[in-house]
Amino acid sequence: MEESAVKTVRKIIHVDMDAFYASVEQRDNPELKGKPIAVGGGPEGRGGVVATASYEARRFGVRSAMSSKKALLLCPEIIFIRPRFERYKEVSAHIRDIFSRYTSLIEPLSLDEAYLDVTDDRQGIGSALDIAKLIKQSIRDELQLTASAGVFVNKFLAKIASDLKKPDGLTFIGPSKIEQFMESLPVEKFFGVGKVTAEKMKRLGLHTGGDLKKLTQESLVHHFGKSGYFFYKIVRGIDDRPVQPERETKSVGSEDTFPFDLTDVEDMHMELEKIASAVVKRLQRHQLEGRTITLKIKFHNFKTITRSHSYPDPTQDRNIILDTVKQLLAHVDLENKRVRLLGISLSNFGALPAQEADDKTPQLPLF
Repeated sequence: MEESAVKTVRKIIHVDMDAFYASVEQRDNPELKGKPIAVGGGPEGRGGVVATASYEARRFGVRSAMSSKKALLLCPEIIFIRPRFERYKEVSAHIRDIFSRYTSLIEPLSLDEAYLDVTDDRQGIGSALDIAKLIKQSIRDELQLTASAGVFVNKFLAKIASDLKKPDGLTFIGPSKIEQFMESLPVEKFFGVGKVTAEKMKRLGLHTGGDLKKLTQESLVHHFGKSGYFFYKIVRGIDDRPVQPERETKSVGSEDTFPFDLTDVEDMHMELEKIASAVVKRLQRHQLEGRTITLKIKFHNFKTITRSHSYPDPTQDRNIILDTVKQLLAHVDLENKRVRLLGISLSNFGALPAQEADDKTPQLPLF
């Protein structure tokens, strides 16, 4: 290898729950066990999008972010379930408690996955592989759910490893196997390589990590911009990113994907009222106030837009937040459009100095 793949010996576990939302629904409702279900979407394929599909549904090709109409075409027997996000959060909190028995260095990525640094584990077990086994067993015993885990010395390969043997998998990639593993890895599996970038790579004749490794850093930067620096390192198994249990909070928000697409503005207002209440609770919990209020809208065709308004002084007042997003919504052309998701977030925390506040120009003249 051209550079050392391991600069500091760390023990990283990436834990990813298996079909999390769908598995919780099947656990809570035994009648759904063994059946193809989709959390999200709508009955008879009317509107909505699949948030998570059970493994029984995945065998038919049903996937997350798929329209319910397509899911129904692929699997006529599919059962659509309305999401219960508060329930998923409860289960996620229990999973987090299991993690914390072994380490305080936990970096949640979502409700159903997280990185753990167990280099110095709380129980003195020493083996990351053994800790991963214990975590998986605790999740099974206490929650009747399964998780897949990947174990390695850095975050990138730990995350890839957790996906290799789903569901209920456990994969350890030893340092001696890094080079062979990375060279055989398809480019679409690389962190930061989405569909568009993968297609561009393949047009350049780059299909695997081995192909990427043949290019110089300068060539990768030329073709892929700043991401080229990351690709150059990661194809050599180098990832120095630490597990970050506490990140600087840049925004606080909440959003909801609806089981049916919304077309009526009054219905949208009702949903925004619920979302605004959830945002205020989070702001209060974090003791934060924001000057910039942002409305997020995702349409039935997956097009997503945001509209923002900034105030001179920070706020966490529900009425101000709700009135603002309603005004923002009023400036959006909703004719012949169906809304799949609405979200509200606050950012730009803390008060501006007086002079800066006086000079601040709102992003959108609402009032």
